[in-house]
Amino acid sequence: MSNLVYVLNGPNLNLLGLREPEIYGSDTLDDIAGMLEDRARDLALSIDLRQSNHEGHLVDWLHEAQAEGARAVLLNAAAYTHTSIALLDAIRAICTPVIEVHLSDPRSREEFRHHTYVGLAAVRTFQGKGARSYVEALEFVAEM
Repeated sequence: MSNLVYVLNGPNLNLLGLREPEIYGSDTLDDIAGMLEDRARDLALSIDLRQSNHEGHLVDWLHEAQAEGARAVLLNAAAYTHTSIALLDAIRAICTPVIEVHLSDPRSREEFRHHTYVGLAAVRTFQGKGARSYVEALEFVAEM
């Protein structure tokens, strides 16, 4: 089994640390990458962390994760979580397990954030713990 885990991040997550820190915290995406790299090393995993503001990139990367034989994908689709049937279809089209990740807890926010297309196909969701949501998701992958 591969030790590679894709960590895919959707729109506006490049602004972490600046964007609404009262909701998303003060950690930047680079901070999260550093935390994940450290934890991945402890778990004998490797990560490939990417971010895009474009839905099609995320779809392509999901396909790539399967083609590369990745062990799993951690996906924070951000706003696309609530809107993207394309991501839902891409997750259902691959055999690679996808774990949904959110810094905040969408269920405690605006009503439109309560529905998750990603969650319909993800094997598990980690949310509401800031950067720790990513770390817990990675630890879950190590136990799978």
